[in-house]
This record gives sequence, structure tokens and C-alpha cells, in this order.
Amino acid sequence: MPYTKNDYSKLKGMAGFSDVALDLHFALYEGYINNTNKVLEHLDAAEKDSPQYAELKRRLGWEFDGMRLHEFYFSGLGGNGQIDKSGNLYRSLEGNFGSFENWREDFMATAKMRGIGWAILYEDPMSGRLMNFWINEHDAGHPTGLNPILNIDVFEHAYVPDYGKDRAAYIDAFMKNVNWEEVEKRLK
Repeated sequence: MPYTKNDYSKLKGMAGFSDVALDLHFALYEGYINNTNKVLEHLDAAEKDSPQYAELKRRLGWEFDGMRLHEFYFSGLGGNGQIDKSGNLYRSLEGNFGSFENWREDFMATAKMRGIGWAILYEDPMSGRLMNFWINEHDAGHPTGLNPILNIDVFEHAYVPDYGKDRAAYIDAFMKNVNWEEVEKRLK
């Protein structure tokens, strides 16, 4: 069964994100879906002991994770940026970071780090601990077994069309548009 794209057009008109930038980002996301499906088709047809099979297996992680990370990213947007202070996620962030503001400062500092990639708030389902990670590539560096709660795309395509080199302004706009109700559902 092929993967299909989710419709995130409801994000159009969101403060801090132009429709042009969103359309470009949606097209990139659709490319990850199309390539995930193509890689899976080629894997089905490839000889299992061939170099082509090995390379397709390696490529699948990049395309699939690119698709899924964008789905987490887009579905975590479209809110008013206000977290429910009586919710489990808020209490967990306070418990793990000392305060919501401490978490927010650490998450934003992680997203502002030099380089391209993702800043991701993960939950360790075994301990309940929440941690912010920097992930350079879609398919490498993800902590094994951890559950992504909130992620921000800090590859240039996510912010350059609207903000140029001002990544900090993009991160501020992202934080103002987090859909905390949706993000809360990801907590195990």
C-alpha cells in the first residue's frame, strides 16, 4: 500500500509563514512521499543479494524519515502557541527542565545551532524523560526507542524564503504557531 500525502493546506495564512514558503515546503514533503513509494517499489523488484538492493535499503531511511518528520512538523503547527498549563506535557516539561521556560530556551537554542537539520523534543518511553536533540540528517542520529513529541525543521528550505538568514525570527514564528493540543497527543 503506497503512502499518500496529508493535506496541510489549513496552515496557509498562518502568521509568520507565507503561502509561497508553505507551498514550497509542501512540495518537498510530497517528494519524500513519492520517493519513499518508489524506493519501496524498487526494493520489491530487486534481487536481495544485489548492490542495488543494499543501496535502496540505505536510501529508504532518508526518504521515509524525511516524509515522517515533515508530517510531525506540519501537524504540530496551526495552533496559537499557548500550551495548556494543566496538561501532562506541560507538567512533564516542568519536571524535566525545571520550568516550561527552561525547556523553551533549550529547545530554541538547539534549533538555533549552526548547521542544517532538526531540533526534536523526544520522550524516552521507558523513563518518561524528555530531552531536546539536534539531528543533522533525516536518517541518522535519532535516539533509539525515543518518541518524537515536537520537531522544528531548520533546513534552509523551511525559513530562507520568508526570513533569509534570520533563523531566530523563523524559530520565534514557529513557537507562536505550535499546536500544543496536537503535540500533547504524542506524549505516551
